[in-house]
Parts: sequence; structure tokens; C-alpha cells
Amino acid sequence: MNPSAKGWIKKHLPHFITATLPYLGEEKDVYTQFRESGFIYGTSVKTLNTEETKRLKLTEEELTKVNLFDALCYIYFQSIENASEEDCVLSIIEFYRSLNSKTYTFLKLPSVSKLSNYETLENLLQQRIQTNESFIKKNFSHLVTNALLFIDVLAFDHFLMYNNDTLKYAKHIEATVVKSICLSLKQKENKEEYDELLLKLFKSSVRYNTIIHDNAADLSDLSIDSLSEVLERYYLLDMSCLAVWDDNRLDQTEFQFIYDLGEALSIRKDFVEQALTHVHFFIETHKNKIAFFQYSNPVKHFYKQTNRTVKVLVIRNRKRLLKELSESKELVILLGQSTVRDLNDVEKQKVKEQLLDICKSIPSLAIFLVPGGSILLPILIKFIPKLLPSAFNENLN
Repeated sequence: MNPSAKGWIKKHLPHFITATLPYLGEEKDVYTQFRESGFIYGTSVKTLNTEETKRLKLTEEELTKVNLFDALCYIYFQSIENASEEDCVLSIIEFYRSLNSKTYTFLKLPSVSKLSNYETLENLLQQRIQTNESFIKKNFSHLVTNALLFIDVLAFDHFLMYNNDTLKYAKHIEATVVKSICLSLKQKENKEEYDELLLKLFKSSVRYNTIIHDNAADLSDLSIDSLSEVLERYYLLDMSCLAVWDDNRLDQTEFQFIYDLGEALSIRKDFVEQALTHVHFFIETHKNKIAFFQYSNPVKHFYKQTNRTVKVLVIRNRKRLLKELSESKELVILLGQSTVRDLNDVEKQKVKEQLLDICKSIPSLAIFLVPGGSILLPILIKFIPKLLPSAFNENLN
């Protein structure tokens, strides 16, 4: 079974049903196994089937793909009795289809007439875990871009139970998790500019929301009471633990925040301690396999690498960018103003949309269009006025 080859789901699903599913146990135990695999943290180092992991020698992306599929299948077979393989595959496709609307396209759905359901699902899962291989994977791993994948699993559970408002639910969970991550990062006693970058990285990794307002001042602002399912609460806690360990150390205020969060989530103290211990153990054990953790200050390293990459892209595409900017007067004005004041949310969204339109017209800037590539936009916004001053002199006179 090769998760990068056509037909892998049809080969893998029967094996999952017979060799893995019967031994998984209750929700809490399965969640713990997914956490140990790294899937919850966005960096898979194994699958639920340890023997399969050793035998197949899968890449991180392939491990993530298998874990996402297995998690969705586990939820399905736990919810639906006497279901067939075909029913499971079709249900997952319908779930992803339900996330698309007239005004929001979550994933591109292939033509039903061209592909089988198995092939359609393979296509959807590939889209879902896709990151920018040439940049994001090399310099930041999948830690941020795929750390929010488990929201798909929670949303699928909601879809199976209620079959309505799935997108609304997914947006709410994603916003709550990201706000919790942001609040966790704010607990640091000695904050650095790189902590602000990490905040932006998480907020720009969202798939269901366009913009998430970082306005949570304390735990009472997180809408914790709306999280009725135990897996929602475990996941929120683990994401917050991951956030406070971003520099591989914990301040006293961070410790206290995590314990207060656990209490607010009605999670037992021993499970909170386990969550903190496990994320540290995972990072220490696997940091040599994860590019993000191979540096003493990983966010600082990423920041420098990102700046260099974006600067080169702007310089190489200078003529095309100048031409496009000359036709976008509003964008030029907003970019110019961004150098002297903070833009409001409406202005930021205008800049984002217009810049992405420009990137679509310049092939070598496609890096910004790939899921996860939007984390580079703030740096692009910073560099354009500096490296292309003539565009602003001509348009602002």
C-alpha cells in the first residue's frame, strides 16, 4: 500500500477494518494513540498500526494522510453500525462536500463522472494535507499547517450526528482553538517578536475561517462552554500545550495557564499533566526528524529563512510586480499606509485579496497560493514598499 499511489484507499481500508479497528478501544484511548503518532500536533511520525509504519517506510506527508483517513474512518464506524466500506468512503466525500457553499470553496471536488468514489476521496485527502513542499515543508515542517487537521475529524463527527451546519461548527471550533493558542502564547513572561510571528503563523493556517480576531483577553473569552464533546476539550488542551512549548521551555505563568485551562475544560489534573509531559516528550524524541525543532530558536530561524525567500522572489519578479501594482491604485495606497499605521480588518482583507490576485498572474509567486503559503503574505506586504519604492512614488504623486 502506497498512500502516494492511485488506489491506496481501496487497499488500505479493508486492512484497517480487520487489523486495526477491532483493537482501538474507546475514544479517549484512540485520541491518545493519535497524539502519540504526532497527528494531533500536525507532525505524524507513525500510524495507528505500528507494524505497517515500520514495514512501509512512509514519508511524513503519507503518514499524515493515512492518519487523517484512519481517524475519519474510526469516527464513522463508531457512529454507524453495520456500515460497508463503500458507505464510509461516500460519507467522508459527502462531509467534505458539505463544507463547500456558494460563497466558500473549502476543497475542489473532482467531477463525479470521471473518478470513482475511492479516487475522489484520495484526491480530497491529498488537497487537505497539501503544503508548500519547496518551502513550508523544508523550513517549518507541517507543525503549523497541519496542526489543525484534527478539526476535520471533530467536524465529521458533528456531520454524522446532526448533518447540518457542519461548516458553521468547523469555523467555531477552529476559531476557538486558534484563540486558545494565541492566548497561550500571550502567557510568556519574556515575549519576543518571534512569538508574534508564531501567532500569525497559526492564525494564517486556518482553512475554515477567513480571518480570526485575536481578541481573547482571558479564558472567559474562549466560549469553552460550547465544547460539549470530550475530544473537543482534549484537542483544545493539547494545542495550547503545543503553543506554550514553542521555545522548548515553560514559564510559571504558562504552567498556571495550562492548569487553569484544564480546570475550565473540566479535564482531570492528571490528564493535564500528561498532556504537558507528552508534548515535551514528543518534541525531545522526534526533534531530529522535524525540521522545525532542529534549531535553538526555531521560530527565529523560520523568520530569517522566510524573509530571505520573499526578498528574492520580489527582486526576481520586480518588473511584473511593478506592472501589476501600476494597475492597482487602491492596493498601492493601502500598502503605503501600512508602513506608517496598522490597517483595519477590512483593509487587511482587501490587501490580502488583491495581492493574491497578483500572485495568480505571476507563476513564480504561486508559493503564496498553496495552503499554508498565506503565512508569507505579511512579509511580502512589508518588502514591497521597501524593494519597489518607485511603484509608490508614481502612484501616490
